[in-house]
Amino acid sequence: MDFIGAFSFVNLRFLLDGLQVTVAVSVLSIVFSFLIGGLVGTLRFAKIPFFSKILGAIVDIIRNLPLLLIIFFTYFALPQIGIRFDIFWSAVVALTIFESAMLSEIFRAGLNAVPKGQMEAGLSTGLTYVETMRTIILPQAVRSMIPAIVSQLISLVKDTSLAVIISLPEITHHARIIYGQNTNYVIPMFVAMTVSYFAICYVLSLLSKYLETKKYKY
Repeated sequence: MDFIGAFSFVNLRFLLDGLQVTVAVSVLSIVFSFLIGGLVGTLRFAKIPFFSKILGAIVDIIRNLPLLLIIFFTYFALPQIGIRFDIFWSAVVALTIFESAMLSEIFRAGLNAVPKGQMEAGLSTGLTYVETMRTIILPQAVRSMIPAIVSQLISLVKDTSLAVIISLPEITHHARIIYGQNTNYVIPMFVAMTVSYFAICYVLSLLSKYLETKKYKY
């Protein structure tokens, strides 16, 4: 083991470049999957005839596929039908597709956990369906969803490492390049990756605890 050589200025800068890509992919995937997953989960909760069943079938298919297969599909298969993404956006699209399916189920479960009487009470006061969802149902459902949502988003951050298979220049990819040049750098690079992933995921877990204890006004 050579920690001094492994953590030279050049290597640290190279690792930080990879970490920036990891964070960028994670943030974009989190934003997109949260929006899409929330929309899909809400639409499935609404039980729109025929449409909700189609969405349910698509979600079930995606949830039962390996993420690695989806990454391969977005990078290698989509170009065959004229849809091309570079490595960075292939990773973002793959993670968004997979995590949106996961989050949609969390949203749907959270909405279903709210007593049905709440919807009926809102509609009986003259509120529209959308107004009832926005002002009554969602505020109650969101708090119960927070732990599961944050847990899924933490998994998303860790799953970015799978994109190394398509040579995404994230921290795992850069660490492999460094210890590929010198086997004495293997353990130091794994330590660096461990600290990096832990720091990101720990921040998300702290956010989860904060949101769980936050007092919501219904």
